[in-house]
Amino acid sequence: MAGLRSALQGKKVYLDANVFIYSLEGIEPWATLLEDVFLGLINQEFSAVSSSLSLSECLVLPFKQNKNDLVRVYREALSSNQYLTIAPINDKILISAANVRAQSGLKLPDAIHATTALRYQCTAMLTNDAGFNRVSDIELFLLSNWIAI
Repeated sequence: MAGLRSALQGKKVYLDANVFIYSLEGIEPWATLLEDVFLGLINQEFSAVSSSLSLSECLVLPFKQNKNDLVRVYREALSSNQYLTIAPINDKILISAANVRAQSGLKLPDAIHATTALRYQCTAMLTNDAGFNRVSDIELFLLSNWIAI
C-alpha cells in the first residue's frame, strides 16, 4: 500500500469524490488503501485539491438515507483546511468545463472535476473512474490499479 502513497509524493493531487466516499464510509478494499494515502497527505508528502462539487456528490446517498451524522462527517471532511483545498465552482470553471466536455466527451460533473484539477495546477488525479483517462495534462492514478487481487 505504501506504493500509491510513495507515487503521490511531491505532487499536487486532485481527489475525486469517490476517494472520500470509499474512505469515509469504510468501503473496502479502497478504505484501507486510502488510509495510507491520507496519512501521506497529513504528513504533507503531497498536497490535495477537490471541488466543492465533490461535497454535493458525496451527500446524495446520506441525504436519501437520512444519515445526518454522515452528512456532518462529509461537510467537515470536505472543507478547506491545512491539508485540503476545496475549490469553488465559478464561471471560469464552468466555461472551461464545457470546452473539456466538448473535446473529451466527459459528463459535465467529470468535466468540472477535470477542469478544476487543471486550473488548480494539479499534476495528478486520484480516482476510481477510468473515464478521466481522456484528459491529457494530468497523471491519472486509478485506485483499482493499486489493489492486489
